[in-house]
Amino acid sequence: MIFDRKNLDSNTLLSFYKALLWPRTIEEKMLILLRQGRIGKWFSGIGQEAIAVGATLAMHKDEYILPMHRNLGVFTSRGIPLSKLMAQWQGKAAGFTKGRDRSFHFGSQQHKIIGMISHLGPQMALADGIALADVLANRKKVTLVFTGEGGTSEGDFHEAVNIAAVWNLPVIFLIENNGYALSTPTNEQYKCSSLAGKATGYGIEGRTIDGNNVLEVYNTINELATTMREKPRPVLLECLTFRMRGHEEASGVKYVSPKLIEEWAAKDPVKNFEQYLVNEYILREEWIPYLKNEFAPVIDKEIESAFREREPAPNAGRELADMYAPYIVPATSKPVTYTNKRFIDGISDGLMQSMLKYDNLVIMGQDIAEYGGAFKITEGFVEKFGKGRVRNTPLCESGIVGTAMGLALNGYKAVVEMQFADFVTEGFNQIINNLAKTHYRWGQNVDVVIRMPTGAGTGAGPFHSQSNEAWFTKTPGLKVVYPAFPADAKGLLMAAIDDPNPVMYFEHKYLYRSYMGEVPDGDYTIEIGKAKVLEEGSQATIVTYGLGVHWALEYAEKYQDLSIEIIDLRSLQPWDKATVEASVRKTGRVLVLHEDTLTNGFGAEIAAHISEHCFFNLDAPVMRCASLDTAIPMNKALEDDFLAKARLAETMDKLLSY
Repeated sequence: MIFDRKNLDSNTLLSFYKALLWPRTIEEKMLILLRQGRIGKWFSGIGQEAIAVGATLAMHKDEYILPMHRNLGVFTSRGIPLSKLMAQWQGKAAGFTKGRDRSFHFGSQQHKIIGMISHLGPQMALADGIALADVLANRKKVTLVFTGEGGTSEGDFHEAVNIAAVWNLPVIFLIENNGYALSTPTNEQYKCSSLAGKATGYGIEGRTIDGNNVLEVYNTINELATTMREKPRPVLLECLTFRMRGHEEASGVKYVSPKLIEEWAAKDPVKNFEQYLVNEYILREEWIPYLKNEFAPVIDKEIESAFREREPAPNAGRELADMYAPYIVPATSKPVTYTNKRFIDGISDGLMQSMLKYDNLVIMGQDIAEYGGAFKITEGFVEKFGKGRVRNTPLCESGIVGTAMGLALNGYKAVVEMQFADFVTEGFNQIINNLAKTHYRWGQNVDVVIRMPTGAGTGAGPFHSQSNEAWFTKTPGLKVVYPAFPADAKGLLMAAIDDPNPVMYFEHKYLYRSYMGEVPDGDYTIEIGKAKVLEEGSQATIVTYGLGVHWALEYAEKYQDLSIEIIDLRSLQPWDKATVEASVRKTGRVLVLHEDTLTNGFGAEIAAHISEHCFFNLDAPVMRCASLDTAIPMNKALEDDFLAKARLAETMDKLLSY
């Protein structure tokens, strides 16, 4: 192993050695604790320390790093106390996640570290968003994100690298190629001769270096980062190393040949650098035991301190509250002037007003810039706000949702347009496991709105017409809104953008140009979670939202001899239980109406709540009117029969005659 010190002085080299030795000594202690049964799980990075340490030392302390399981050296090199890390690993209340998650599944804004989630790939797109925020703010910074050779098989890898390439984002994608993804060797992961070679396909620079050589890692990243701060661009950096122990300790290494382990043991990054320093007369051999002995009591003290930390005390109220970032709805004055607008114009106006209100708001989506979006909602935006804030995206929903989260982590707000709500499946993991869970896990708000053009009625068939709101109402950490009128479309969108939590904003395509109404001019918000009673009545209540609101109003208009109360929920997570309960106590009969399919649609939750909390106020069973439990057909006659509207009158007759 050849070390090139370049212009590094002896004191710096000695500090590098200590930075390598510190996580190695911690790791050795963790293996002892594991054998003693004092800890239950450990992902060992022994043999890979040079990558984490060398890379972190090369980055500025105010630049973000997104590490993975075997990157203890990132956390120690950024100065996080071992006692705090140990409390995290042991699930203590003093840990970064308060016992709600383990390992390195956390972030620390103080240390500019954003940890991984178990799905391995999503953090790469987060790095794109963090870097984009720096570029937009004219900050000359670089973002470093880690992945493994196995992670390069994920679609998230392709999406993130492609976004960074297209947008010239200063991201170093560091691949720790350690030979195995759990037990799967590299020859079963990829066919190319080197992973750095993939860079050519994205039109970016790729390098392969010795990941066990701490100076080669440091010098390479220092050189790259220095130029990337001045000339933003992504780089794919493959660091060759080896995982000396199992994926986690319980896995073992029986699938690895002893010869291979022996070969890589000779390339140990700590021992080789240690010997280099001895040969250079920077480190004396007799000092080595003393250095290790100095670390031992410190490690013992920190670890025992963490063991003494209290366990988290169960508190359901606190747990529920911590799913969401605190948010106080700002007081707003009553609108003075109104303009008659289409539903689609209410959405566009809400976006426009929010872009004027927040200069850190970025909107992203396919074809939303010059083209104005598939439905022309953002037409004219790019001329007013520029392509920095109104961004056409590659065709990669997961990568763009992750980029939006990265923007939020680095001080921005983001709105993402799904071209159709159906396409959200491509970004499902980022929404469900990253956006939704981040505040609960480590207290970081994620200021992202996902716009969801949704619903049937236009003959668009199974892949452009689904009502999929129930997928998200089931997920704690997300807020879900679903307006039915132009004014609400504006007010709820501006409220969603103002809210620091992730919000799924459903907008019905059928309503875009078919419904008009008075829309307040200027800044206007509607409190999320507040329903509206549209029609007063005494015989029965219809609880609905979205296009179902207009079906209910049409029904009431047709049967004016009936006294039907109509509630527009407007928000589905949270939803206004108090308003619904009050109406049930008044009418005694309830029909829950929605466009989604019947089985496990959101109406089931409403019906269950009413049955549980208003049972003695009911004069009839709660009834649901929903669409057929099939995919959505394209043919107009079939689609009309599929939709809940086809059974509304029949279901209401049944309810009233019970």
